[in-house]
Amino acid sequence: MRQHFSTWLKRAAATVAATWLLASPAFAADPIQLAADAPSSYTVQKGDTLWAISGRFLRDPWRWPEIWGLNRDQIRNPHWIYPGDVVVLDRLGPNGSPRLSIAGRSGTRETVRLSPTTRVESLDVGAVPSIPVGDIGPYLTRALVTSQAGLVNSGEIVAGRDRSRVVRGQNDRVYAVGLDPKAGDTWFIYRPGKALFSPDTHEVLGFENRYIGSAKVDRFAEVSTLTISESVEEVFVGDRLVPVPRETLLNYVPHAPDKDIRGRIIASYRNESELGRGAIVTIDKGLTDGIELGDVMAVYHGVPPIVDPRPNTSTPQLLRYLDQTTYFTPDHYLQVPEERTGLMFVFRAFDRVSYALLVNTTDPVVVGDVFRKP
Repeated sequence: MRQHFSTWLKRAAATVAATWLLASPAFAADPIQLAADAPSSYTVQKGDTLWAISGRFLRDPWRWPEIWGLNRDQIRNPHWIYPGDVVVLDRLGPNGSPRLSIAGRSGTRETVRLSPTTRVESLDVGAVPSIPVGDIGPYLTRALVTSQAGLVNSGEIVAGRDRSRVVRGQNDRVYAVGLDPKAGDTWFIYRPGKALFSPDTHEVLGFENRYIGSAKVDRFAEVSTLTISESVEEVFVGDRLVPVPRETLLNYVPHAPDKDIRGRIIASYRNESELGRGAIVTIDKGLTDGIELGDVMAVYHGVPPIVDPRPNTSTPQLLRYLDQTTYFTPDHYLQVPEERTGLMFVFRAFDRVSYALLVNTTDPVVVGDVFRKP
């Protein structure tokens, strides 16, 4: 297939590999600040994440890579913490900065079995992830943004086994063309979705294709036969087919961008009007803008100007077009700084747009809010 929707995985892998090496104090000039009630130690529990663990010790938990006593190999693969490990806070680390380390284990590591149906593979089964994988798992492989509309050169459903029916669903058989056996026998079903526009220039940044379900190939041929294994919406003739990615990197090292990146939230994945912690948002910056997997961005909400209640000393102006003898004093407005409403974590990036997870919010986040380097 010539469609470039899968190139994100190669770029993401390269970006993440580089990120392991770049996670160092040089990325943050501000000193690390401990949480007000930071404990001296904490025993890791099943279900914890590196973000949550670090949040017990740090005011800004996304800066955890800066204070762990890690060597180069550990930074390349941050899956080194397991349930039962005891995390210790050293308040007198190098140069007077705090440092976190593992003191010991209270028990044996627990073996976690992956579902045999999943296509997402962890780097180390049972280890504590950076962020809640369950929050973003479906978006790692299912969300799809392309530069062209309509998924050009992808597979296409051309008919159903029962020609009298208009819609199909789970366990129904369909016929499709354009399937390459080398791409595997499991395919995602998509329908062309909405265009994503830049709120500033109004240009099209990409096309977000809607996930409909998945299907398994029963027989490859010029017209292949598939059975629908999952459907979140009705499946129609004309829906497109894309091979399922075989592997996705799950762990990310959170870090502030090494350059000044500013942009806007342009969409909510589920079209909510107000967003909170755990919501997925689409932003108007991508790989070509310098976005990297693991980038942490601060979200800000604009506040409308307010009328200055103090005595107005402006010079009165003549109301020229209605009354040549009447003067008035225009209101003076005060510009209010944008208010920070949360943090978001970039976990998937395309050429010109990216997906981010809201990991912390103090007020509702809405489409149109701005983001920048924290």
